Amino acid sequence: MELCVIEGDGVGHEVIPAALSVLQMVLPEITIHKAYAGYEHLLAHGTPLPEETIEIAKHCRSVLFGAANSPSYPVEGYYEPIIDLRRTLNTYASIRPTSYLPVTTARVGIDLLIVHENTEDLYAVDEQTDESGQSSTAHKTTTRNATELITHKTYQLAMSTGRKRVTIVHKANILPQSDGLFRRVALGVAKEYPDIETDELLVDTAAYWMVKEPTRFDVILTSSMYGDILSDMAAAWGGGLGLIPTLNLGDHAAIAEPVHGSATDIAGGGVSNPTAAILSVAMLLRHHWDMPEVAERIHDAVRSALRAGYHTADISENGALNTADFTECVIRYLE
Repeated sequence: MELCVIEGDGVGHEVIPAALSVLQMVLPEITIHKAYAGYEHLLAHGTPLPEETIEIAKHCRSVLFGAANSPSYPVEGYYEPIIDLRRTLNTYASIRPTSYLPVTTARVGIDLLIVHENTEDLYAVDEQTDESGQSSTAHKTTTRNATELITHKTYQLAMSTGRKRVTIVHKANILPQSDGLFRRVALGVAKEYPDIETDELLVDTAAYWMVKEPTRFDVILTSSMYGDILSDMAAAWGGGLGLIPTLNLGDHAAIAEPVHGSATDIAGGGVSNPTAAILSVAMLLRHHWDMPEVAERIHDAVRSALRAGYHTADISENGALNTADFTECVIRYLE
């Protein structure tokens, strides 16, 4: 078993080694291939995603990715490496669970799964600015094939994890062509899974319910932009971004990555919460390597550490542990 490990930028240099140490405790035979990507790599080497990294990822078909800085302005030669890597490996499903963990920042009873399409929508990143600099256009892409793939994957995940309802989220009343196609195709595929209840919500209504009563949701199926926003909203109920994992899953490859991004404001201080990265590794074990018992061992260790009061600063300032010490606590519960 082989894993391509990319720390990326910012706190990726802290949380990815932490997650890797946990993984090696439960899977000591794994072979690690270190690779590079991100904004720092662009500045040092002229590309955010070198060909060597792509080849290692293709070889391993399993990736642990930390984070990449995301400038909010155009930078010559820069593009989001994780987006390109998702497309290269065709990890078309972004799976983002939010469930209760024993911390004061989480809501008891929260247990939902957001699955969004990973290769299209505005995340296809097809945009232009005219020569005058006064007008920009971004193209939103939706295809029947990609929508069918993500819908089947969502319902299969719902069935395999014992979930009962899928809510299809869109904005087809305003975008009847693009979101309308997503809605029609998803509802059509849903009929093939009669044991799973299906309903639908406009994305603004879904955001309202995410704030008002998140336990209304079981599984959400949506497109990239809506899913990215709703999953960050859900993270507030799950205890914060430092606790929420992600798995980008395809039919033959997977990329585990924490939700929280590079968090440059705290990078280098050794205080970042590695829980999201650790639980992302557990998702890799569960859904890609088909090792649910090993994944559950990691979940149990994290829950035990948190229940015992071992917290990082984003959860509790009183007696907060640094990244390395919290990771050691999790590892002790694995021994």
